[in-house]
Amino acid sequence: MKEHRDTYKYQVKVGKKVIYRGITKDIDRRAAEHKARQPDSHIVQVGRRTTRDSAREWQRRGGKR
Repeated sequence: MKEHRDTYKYQVKVGKKVIYRGITKDIDRRAAEHKARQPDSHIVQVGRRTTRDSAREWQRRGGKR
């Protein structure tokens, strides 16, 4: 069975500094959650949507390709 590319990789930044890296299926919801905790932050999507396994591997490597 083919895996769906339904997972986003993202970074939360304050200015140019990355303060968090994560993965999610709902990037708008996560952006709102991060913004509520850190009002001066913004989310940057990293690459295109990918499979959950691939996104987890990216996150495990610390957000490096």
